[in-house]
Amino acid sequence: MTQLYETMYIIRPDLGEETVDQVINQYQSLLRDQGAEDVQTQHRGKRRLAYEIRKFREGIYVQMNYKAAGPLVANLQRAMRLSDEVIRYLTICQDEPDTDVEAATA
Repeated sequence: MTQLYETMYIIRPDLGEETVDQVINQYQSLLRDQGAEDVQTQHRGKRRLAYEIRKFREGIYVQMNYKAAGPLVANLQRAMRLSDEVIRYLTICQDEPDTDVEAATA
């Protein structure tokens, strides 16, 4: 069964734009190749971190929303954990939008 997921990850700030784009495309293609649906990516840009992570004070934030099965998310997180470019990541499972509530409020 597929669930709606949101993954936010932070890329090292010392990478060039081409490398950042390659990293983003790598994770998008990983999701699509393994059967994820509705992959949406938002490049949030470089921001200051609340605290130092791996000697970095800034990071490039990227957010991905997608529908996928649980094992696919585990594969994505494993790839991010082993990557040198990603300094932090977090995946949350979102609730499906309830159409009954939207219809009742309209």
